[in-house]
Amino acid sequence: MTANAEAISAFINGAPPGELDDVVKDVKALAGGDDALRSAKPAFQKYNEEQLTSVKLPGGEREAIVSQYTSLGDGRYLDVQSSTSFAFDHVTQKASAPQSYSLDSRHGELVKSLLRSLSTYTAEHYSFCSYSVALTDSDSSIAILIAANKYSPSNFWTGRWRNVYIYKTSGSLSGEIKVDVHYYEDGNVRLSTKKEVEVTVSGSATAPEIVRQISQAEKAYQEELNKGFASLSEGAFKALRRQLPVTRQKASHS
Repeated sequence: MTANAEAISAFINGAPPGELDDVVKDVKALAGGDDALRSAKPAFQKYNEEQLTSVKLPGGEREAIVSQYTSLGDGRYLDVQSSTSFAFDHVTQKASAPQSYSLDSRHGELVKSLLRSLSTYTAEHYSFCSYSVALTDSDSSIAILIAANKYSPSNFWTGRWRNVYIYKTSGSLSGEIKVDVHYYEDGNVRLSTKKEVEVTVSGSATAPEIVRQISQAEKAYQEELNKGFASLSEGAFKALRRQLPVTRQKASHS
C-alpha cells in the first residue's frame, strides 16, 4: 500500500459516526477525485463492518446491518430477519440486488426467537436502532448485533452505540459495547470508549434469558458512563474549557 493510500485509509477508519460522506468529500478534494478512493476500498469495507453500518434494503423500510458476521462474501450480506441477501457498495453505503435467502441451521429456531426478543428489547431502550442475528462459520455460536445511531448536525454532534455479542451454545455470552460520540460546536471533542462483557449462561438458554443478560450488561455500562460524565463535568472536563466566557454569556454567531 502506498503512503497516499495509507493516509486515505487512516482518514476513513477515523471517521466519526455519520460523517463518512464528509470525510470522503474531503479526501477526494485533497487526493484528486474518485481515483484516490479506489485504492482505499478495503478501508471502506473495514470501516463499515466494524461500525455495524445500517443500510436500508431496496423496496422496504427495514435497515440491515453490515458486518463481518452478516457477510456472505463477494460484497454480499445477509439479513436473517427478512430472509434477504443484498449487495453493498462500501463507498456509497448503498444496498442493491436483493435476493431471497433461506437460513439453513440447526439453531434456526433460536435465531428466530432471538430476533423477536431483540425487537421487544430495542424498542423499549433505543430511539434509533438496527439489530441482527447471524451464525458464525462453525454454526456452534451466534452473533447478536445492535447498532444505535443518532445524528444531530444542526446541534453539532453525532453518536453511535454498537454492540457485538457472541453466544456459544456450549454455555457463554461474551462481547463488547462500544460508544462513539463526536461534539464539534466551537471546538472538537470526541468520546470513544468500550466495555467488554463476559457472562456464563446455560447452553440451553432461551432467547429471553440471553437478551435479559444483554440488557443487564448494557444498563450497568450506561450507569457507569453516567457517573463518569458527572465526574468529568465537575472536574477534568470543566478544566478543559470554560462553560461560558468570562462575560457569562454565549458568544453570538453571525
